[in-house]
Amino acid sequence: MELQIFSKNVTLSPLVENYVRQKLQKLVRHMPTITEGKVEIFEERVKSPDHRFNVQITLTSGGILLRSEERARTIRTAVDSAVKTLDRQIERYKGRLYEKGRGLSPVRNPSIHKGVVGKVLEDEYDEGLPRVVKVKRFTVKPMSVDEAVEQMELLGHSFFLFVNSETGSIGLLYKRNDGNYGLIEPEFS
Repeated sequence: MELQIFSKNVTLSPLVENYVRQKLQKLVRHMPTITEGKVEIFEERVKSPDHRFNVQITLTSGGILLRSEERARTIRTAVDSAVKTLDRQIERYKGRLYEKGRGLSPVRNPSIHKGVVGKVLEDEYDEGLPRVVKVKRFTVKPMSVDEAVEQMELLGHSFFLFVNSETGSIGLLYKRNDGNYGLIEPEFS
């Protein structure tokens, strides 16, 4: 697994970086197809010391993105919580595949795709107007609406952009206030 560790407002010692690597290696045992990992550690100035450190972990495995964000009093506690969340997501994902009888397992899936790549745009902008401050690029694999729902739930997002394998068009899946899902599909004139 290719692992990148970034920090902001905090200097990470080699001991902490080694701790993060060891924790993430345990996840690779559960899901060996994990190809990329990105860990971002921030120290924030907040009133509550229990939310001082913010750890965001994003893992890529065969086109599947797993993401966790946790805050805690210490870096190690935040890392432990984020890894625990990812472990639950992996187990839930593997369980869903098994329960649906697809015959697929993330352990047996050799396909590898690139994950989310973000960059900050530093263009000139007019004062007072909103601007685009971040662009995310990611490869998309065609999937059914049910697979898109699963992926959205795994990520914990309220919306998900995907290519519908049945129609070949782009679809935007979103969670409605009533707990159901909505699907937006473009029509070109």
